Amino acid sequence: MYLANKIYLLLLLATALSCQKSQTNSSENTEKEKIKTSRWLLGTWENKGSDGTLKEIWNKVNDSTFAGQSYFIKAQDTIHFETIQLQQIDENLTYTSTTKGQNNNQPIAYKATNSSEKELVFENTSLNYPQKIRYTAIATDSLKIEISGMQQSKPSTERYGYKKVK
Repeated sequence: MYLANKIYLLLLLATALSCQKSQTNSSENTEKEKIKTSRWLLGTWENKGSDGTLKEIWNKVNDSTFAGQSYFIKAQDTIHFETIQLQQIDENLTYTSTTKGQNNNQPIAYKATNSSEKELVFENTSLNYPQKIRYTAIATDSLKIEISGMQQSKPSTERYGYKKVK
């Protein structure tokens, strides 16, 4: 009888531990779901115009973080350079931008207000411009970026179309 109770206890303990591990794996997978739906952003995107070339390059760092760079080149000069990070912590997706020569080179964070397999929207209403950044997947090889907010006390929106080059 004693041996049967011991075996029963061990089986009960093993079942409880296996259920706990299963729940942990499930929550780890759920934690990264929002960043996974943003995979369409990865790659090199380009907008060539008469003024110069805008580029955004996105790479996967790990299961919860993408790192990006955005820059504008006119002739041989880099006019604008910014590093970007898209990160999921718990259930929150955050877009953090650090622009050279702005905000004392300190990062600015935007919280996701919408994230799907076709659109990412980030907002920081404490800023004047941009308050909102929207990425929209048009097709597998094209996307639109829209930034908006208040400039000189007036609503302002800029839109850029990009083609995937890598």
